Amino acid sequence: MTDTLIILQARMSSSRLPNKVLLPILDKPMLAHQVARLQKVKTAHKLIIATSDEDSDDDIELLCRQLDIDCFRGDLSDVLARYYHAAIKFKSNNNTDIKSTNIVRVTGDCPLIDANVIDDVIELFIKNNCDYCSNCAPATLPDGLDVEIFSFTALEKAYQLAKKPSEREHVTPFIRNNPQLFTLSNYAHNPDLSHYRWTVDEPKDFEFVTKIYEYLYPQKPNFTLADILILMQEKPELTKINHHIIRNEGLLKSEKEDQQHLKSIRQNIGQTSQ
Repeated sequence: MTDTLIILQARMSSSRLPNKVLLPILDKPMLAHQVARLQKVKTAHKLIIATSDEDSDDDIELLCRQLDIDCFRGDLSDVLARYYHAAIKFKSNNNTDIKSTNIVRVTGDCPLIDANVIDDVIELFIKNNCDYCSNCAPATLPDGLDVEIFSFTALEKAYQLAKKPSEREHVTPFIRNNPQLFTLSNYAHNPDLSHYRWTVDEPKDFEFVTKIYEYLYPQKPNFTLADILILMQEKPELTKINHHIIRNEGLLKSEKEDQQHLKSIRQNIGQTSQ
């Protein structure tokens, strides 16, 4: 039997929008809204939140208790290690064969995530019998509906071999960057909706998402991708709120850190050889 573990990563120390995951939307923390949407995933699964062991993230653990969701706490910056150890703990707590565990990765800044999309990506992953599958390589869905699924074996290999800062902070770049080691697959949506931005990294993102909830949530708490698209056709001015923000800015920043890391190594080698 294969087990599916959904790991939702979240932290309070966002530089662009501090404490964003607990900001209130309709008097409920943003992260609580996302948990409710993830609980609609039809594939049999276990959902946990993985946050850091920093004091700043104590409130996330408190929310987990209130929501009756398991919380794992690990390294703030090495999120790859956080995922690996969270999966190990899941195995030890549930007597699960860790080798047969598939891990779904989602981030806590996606309160519009659609459970149906997650089920579709999981279905493709199982159908293709691959090591890794996502809907964002390349992306054809709005930024904020990203989901990745990978085997524990792939996660373990990445944990053991990944060295670059971007490969440790963002969990899956090592897998995606090494197709000779892993079998990869991608879910494509038609039509291409990747020009939409539905994630929360900046104040304007939060303003946009709050508007979506104000329009849709009171009448239909489990609103879907289709519902949001219909609303945006009716109110096209919504797209203007945050359309100017760059997609994957955090990953781009980490890749710059990779270059600085490599430069530092080369300088150290040069000093040693002198």
